Amino acid sequence: MLWMLYRWPCGALPGCGVLSAPEPTVQSLIFRLRVMAPHWVSRWPWWLFRASPGWRQTACTLRAWVEPRRWPGSFQGAGVASPLARRGCSSTSSRLPAVVLTQERCAVQRLPFSTVSEEDLAAFECIIPGRVTTDPEELEAHNVDWLRTHRGCSKVLLRPRTSQEVSHILRHCYKRNLAVNPQGGNTGMVGGSVPVFDEIILSTALMNQVVSFNSVSGILVCQAGCVLEELSRYVEEQDFIMPLDLGAKGSCHIGGNVATNAGGLRFLRYGSLHGTVLGLEVVLANGTILNCLTSLRKDNTGYDLKQLFIGSEGTLGIITAVSILCPPKPKSVNVAFLGCPGFAEVLQTFSTSKGMLGEILSAFEFMDAECMQLVGRYLHLACPVQESPFYVLIETSGSDAGHDADKLGGFLEHLLGSGLVTDGTLATDQKKIKMLWALRERITEALSLDGCVYKYDLSLPVERLYDLVTTLRAHLGPCAKHVVGYGHLGDGNLHLNVTAEAFSTSLLAALEPHVYKWTVDQQGSVSAEHGVGFKKRDVLGFSKPPEALQLMCQLKTLLDPRGILNPYKTLPSRA
Repeated sequence: MLWMLYRWPCGALPGCGVLSAPEPTVQSLIFRLRVMAPHWVSRWPWWLFRASPGWRQTACTLRAWVEPRRWPGSFQGAGVASPLARRGCSSTSSRLPAVVLTQERCAVQRLPFSTVSEEDLAAFECIIPGRVTTDPEELEAHNVDWLRTHRGCSKVLLRPRTSQEVSHILRHCYKRNLAVNPQGGNTGMVGGSVPVFDEIILSTALMNQVVSFNSVSGILVCQAGCVLEELSRYVEEQDFIMPLDLGAKGSCHIGGNVATNAGGLRFLRYGSLHGTVLGLEVVLANGTILNCLTSLRKDNTGYDLKQLFIGSEGTLGIITAVSILCPPKPKSVNVAFLGCPGFAEVLQTFSTSKGMLGEILSAFEFMDAECMQLVGRYLHLACPVQESPFYVLIETSGSDAGHDADKLGGFLEHLLGSGLVTDGTLATDQKKIKMLWALRERITEALSLDGCVYKYDLSLPVERLYDLVTTLRAHLGPCAKHVVGYGHLGDGNLHLNVTAEAFSTSLLAALEPHVYKWTVDQQGSVSAEHGVGFKKRDVLGFSKPPEALQLMCQLKTLLDPRGILNPYKTLPSRA
């Protein structure tokens, strides 16, 4: 029974208390387990990670990992309340400072669009009776992005339920030259989901119906306003999963995910939405409904038009329905959380995982020590391993628990023996898996509590991924409160975040264009998965040549000649 004492946290077994014997060495544990329970050695060798000093203290802190933090204006009793859960709350709360209008902060000029008249409101009321909102208090939450860095002043919110209603709305707006801001869950990071001026907000929130699901092929067809987490629950009931997973899954809409070409936590295993989206229904600026909602895996008949709209951020058309391929639900899921002594060891661990885990490797995330400290300080989530300079979260998923355990066990034993990791823990049941994932997924939430956050979402060669963080710390010195790095190592995606007590133009000037120039010098991209939106439209030239920008502008002119769809976004202002 010795292996059981190391396999489970203290108190998990009847009569199991703190082990009073001296801490055994790794070598002695290997020997004793091989003698006493040889059939368990290959399947459950992760007791090795509980043999490190202090493991008993961290093993009993699981409850602290999920203690909810109450946000100002959040609803009590709603579980873990993050900024993404405050979608319905007014930003005029006395506890929250007012957000400066984007048009004032950025000195952007309004384009010559018409303004909404009483006749327009009457026309909209005829199209969608009872779903036209002009109440300023209700509009406030839709005018401000969840990061509270961009704010528009729209006076009209429309909530259609069907693509035909969207078509009628856009036909009227096109005729009247009224600008339209499509909005899903409003979880974007680059200001693409909220107006800049008084654009009409067209919300897809009521377009939330599943059209069909094929339990043989795993193909889901649904409206664009379906919340990602709800879709995940729906397909999981039928033994499938969504091919993408995001920290904002409780609020984001699948249409917005596609419109921004969201990456997320499953990108390493299942690839981008350019591959998993099979078809789209899109309403063009003039109201034309473009039905490319095929459910075929193969369709080689001319141009693949849906690809134009994936990542176009609502500037070429409004996505109203999606056909997407869902992979089978894994029967075996394991998550290892490991401490590494340096970033070189993180890279070696990643290379080793690809070779030893192969087809069952589904996620490889990393974070630095400062990320973990902030998560602990603001969210009270306990670190389950010894303090380390870096941490990695490795997820495996497969169809055979025994096969996966053998592979993972050999991998973890190799890591410990080679000195690539200093400590670690493993979760195999869903509750503890979610606890480990919370340490990674809630970093953004912790950063938002540390002050003003300057966020950068970059693609870089994997071997240079963390160099920018160390370079920037030296570059900024005491001007920044924290400079942290985390992200999807398997995709070469760095989330670089800089915090300060308050917004500072001098700090922003020190960051930009320095961050973008450094990224380009490494042949990287200024946006890995967050999109361009309003925030990055004028740095697009760092990643795209003039010829590509010109062609993008020509496509915009072709599909939206009057420029009414999500203006001021995605394309450079001086293009």
